[in-house]
Amino acid sequence: MTIDWLAFLQVFAAALVAGVAVVGFYALGLRLLARSGRIPVVAPAVFTDAIAVMTPKQIAKAQKQADKAARRSPLTEGQKQLALVGAYACFGVVVLAVIAGILLIVLG
Repeated sequence: MTIDWLAFLQVFAAALVAGVAVVGFYALGLRLLARSGRIPVVAPAVFTDAIAVMTPKQIAKAQKQADKAARRSPLTEGQKQLALVGAYACFGVVVLAVIAGILLIVLG
């Protein structure tokens, strides 16, 4: 039995690059979404063995802080729209990368 080390390194490099790209585009998308004034505030799911669960009061406080941060944004409305489009574009790249990975696994 022989191992093709060059093929192993190619797969490793491709996985590393794809992982960094997906995480990078997702982070950039979240950053642009926040810059556009649409800061995502997500209530945590309630699990029976959850370590920390936010109360409705804490969620309301986080939403209030997000609204305050969105109001004091120094960007113009055009810049906010551009940031929002960029955020959606980044999320689209992430979705396409995930779909391409799934297709490579299923069809490969």
